[in-house]
Amino acid sequence: MHSFRLARQSDLAAIVRLLADDDLGGAREIVTDPVDPSYLSAFAAIEADANQLLAVAVDAAGELAGCLQLSFLPGLSRTGMWRGQIESVRIARELRGSGLGAQFIEWAIAQCVERGCGLVQLTSDKTRADSIRFYEKLGFVASHEGLKRTL
Repeated sequence: MHSFRLARQSDLAAIVRLLADDDLGGAREIVTDPVDPSYLSAFAAIEADANQLLAVAVDAAGELAGCLQLSFLPGLSRTGMWRGQIESVRIARELRGSGLGAQFIEWAIAQCVERGCGLVQLTSDKTRADSIRFYEKLGFVASHEGLKRTL
C-alpha cells in the first residue's frame, strides 16, 4: 500500500534519482550525493510558494516510489478559472504498471478539486508514447498543441 504526501528536503536525492531514471531524464538531471545545490534552491522556491506542491508516493516502509509536481495556476480566461498543472511525474521503474501511477494522478486531481480548479492539465514528451497512452486512459485528451522554447 502506498500513501502520498508533500515532499521533504530529505527526499531530494531519491526524487532526483527518479527523475533521472529514463532516457530523457538521464540526459538532463544531475545525480550526485549530496544533491546538486540547484535542486536545493528549486526545492526552497517550491516550498515557499503556496501555489506549488511537490509530492511523493511512499510505500509502507517509507521508501519513495514516485514523485510529481502540481502547480495551481490562476487565470482570467474561462471566467477566472484556476487550473492544476501536473508535471515531473515519475514512478519507480519496478512499480510501473502496478496501478500506483493512476492512484497518484487521481490523488493529484483531488488536490486540484480541493483548491477549486476547473481544469487539470499536463504535458508529456512526444517520445513517451506509453505515458501518453497512460494519461489518455485516465481521461486526459490531447486537445491542444504544446510548444516549448529552451532558454
